[in-house]
Amino acid sequence: MVKIIPALILIFHCLIVFAADHWPQFRGPDGNGHSDARDLPLNWSETKNVVWKTPVHDRGWSSPVIYGNQIWLTTATQDGRKLYALCIDRETGSIIRDMKLFDVVQPQYAHPFNTYASPTPAIEPGRVYITFGSPGTACIDTKSFRVVWERRDLECNHFRGAGSSPIIFQNLLIMHFDGSDHQFVTALDKRTGKTIWQTKRSIDFQDLEPNGKPAADGDYRKAFATPHVAVINGRLELISLGAKAAYAYNPLTGEELWRVEERAQHSASTRPVIGHGMIFFPTGFSTGQLFAVRTGGKGLVTDTHVAWKVKRGVSNKPSILLIDDLIYMISDNGIASCVEAKTGEVVGQKRIGGEYSASPVYADGKVWFFGEDGKTTVFRPGRTFDLLAENQLADGFLASPAIAGKAFYLRTRTHLYRIEKR
Repeated sequence: MVKIIPALILIFHCLIVFAADHWPQFRGPDGNGHSDARDLPLNWSETKNVVWKTPVHDRGWSSPVIYGNQIWLTTATQDGRKLYALCIDRETGSIIRDMKLFDVVQPQYAHPFNTYASPTPAIEPGRVYITFGSPGTACIDTKSFRVVWERRDLECNHFRGAGSSPIIFQNLLIMHFDGSDHQFVTALDKRTGKTIWQTKRSIDFQDLEPNGKPAADGDYRKAFATPHVAVINGRLELISLGAKAAYAYNPLTGEELWRVEERAQHSASTRPVIGHGMIFFPTGFSTGQLFAVRTGGKGLVTDTHVAWKVKRGVSNKPSILLIDDLIYMISDNGIASCVEAKTGEVVGQKRIGGEYSASPVYADGKVWFFGEDGKTTVFRPGRTFDLLAENQLADGFLASPAIAGKAFYLRTRTHLYRIEKR
């Protein structure tokens, strides 16, 4: 059973206070895709309920983060040689700052589907933390727009491009570096950028791929997932998805607490969710399974703590939603699924079509799916898919949405929108 003990509640105060008015990290205030916003618009189009629409130059799939009147996101040139952070005025949509943070002489390869600006920033009062993976990480003062510190020595071969987003925990900025050559988790002092701890992934990659061939540098070693900190049975745990395994670490020291292995999977790209005494996460590509792992493990717990697995309709790129006792997910090829969290029973599936990379959100009592074709499909949560609305914007969604106040902030391939009742 997951318990939040009173002495530790204040640890998460900065993440949950004023949740409806801020969106400080990938997947929102609590990192689970939930928003307590109300009175959001149910319908929109290019001409309906658009408060403003701001073009974003070049290319990036990072999600917007919001604190106060500022929205931050990243973008990069197609060739990855110039990496930018943008600050946008939340009220007007005007660009307050367009900052070129890094020049990259020899960019790593990035798959054409990915970009050189895919990790989502993390923001808190007075500071925003921007990372592009190996090319560089920076902390920016959100009042003066001064770069407080930067790191360019945290390196791995992302192989297909970076995708993991950072999280803030107490005085730490925690990040994944799961490349084809190096796989590690690191925590930096968010005030100075200095390394507090760095932990190498413990799984042995010197094994065979599912086809029986020797494992090679590349897909079966890399991952794109974002970590998550929770208090579980009175213990702080950093839940972290890598290639071939999911881990829990002590977020203060980097000590590995437990590990679940799934050696056929790779490229885990989601952020886990927690509830009902279990941790839920898609394993990634190749196997395409949804795992439920019981909490309270120690060491290698694959054979003892995996409560159930689901293989049908599991997402690879979009993260999942846990709402009460049901899990909702959208597969990359447009199959929406509803799964009982306690048992793993698939209680409903519906093909809604399209391709999906953005993670869904639960807000205003509704489930919202955002497709690569620009379609947003809205359902009422429940064991049957009660369709409420379908909306269309141009250019499509690769970035996940943000919500603040009574508005959606939606990044398409070319623009950032503020969607709100007019």
